Amino acid sequence: MSVYSFKGFIPVIKESSFVHPKASVTGNVIIGEDVYIGPGAAIRGDWGQIIIEDGCNVQENCTIHMFPGTKVTLKKGAHIGHGAIIHGGVIGENCLIGMNSVIMDDVIIGKESIVGALSFVAAKTNYPDRSLIVGNPAKVIKQVSDTMIDWKTKGTALYQELPRECQESLIECDPLREVESNRPQQESMYSTWDKIKKGK
Repeated sequence: MSVYSFKGFIPVIKESSFVHPKASVTGNVIIGEDVYIGPGAAIRGDWGQIIIEDGCNVQENCTIHMFPGTKVTLKKGAHIGHGAIIHGGVIGENCLIGMNSVIMDDVIIGKESIVGALSFVAAKTNYPDRSLIVGNPAKVIKQVSDTMIDWKTKGTALYQELPRECQESLIECDPLREVESNRPQQESMYSTWDKIKKGK
């Protein structure tokens, strides 16, 4: 992984978490337990502090940063979709931030909220718990249902398993030139999903 000290601040990353070697973590960053950070993610705590609590995931090509002197917090179980930008503020517990959405400075997203893909959340806006937030500019269109948050929570559980799986089996390698006759099936992923859906 690419981890950098900045002005004496060394990132803290708990051992149960996984930061992909192609991700970058800089400065005043604290990453909790069972966190997945995908390739291409840039988590830059040079101008302020970034806290990523237990069970979060920050997927491929996400950016987390802030204005000088401010702070970013991803609360427990926050799920940051591919390509999203979090530029300051607080993402509440068990929230889903959709792919390629932009969260601007000093935003507060209440817990168990969902921000739709490609949404633009303007600076200094606050949203109550269980808000479904979509659009550019983003607005609340309804409350998140129990069914929606159950689906979100189960999806996030897959990412909470992924750090351990990456630590055990992710190996840089040269590609094959032909498909092997005994190519393995991805049974473990599907069986994990089945167990999560069944609440096991």
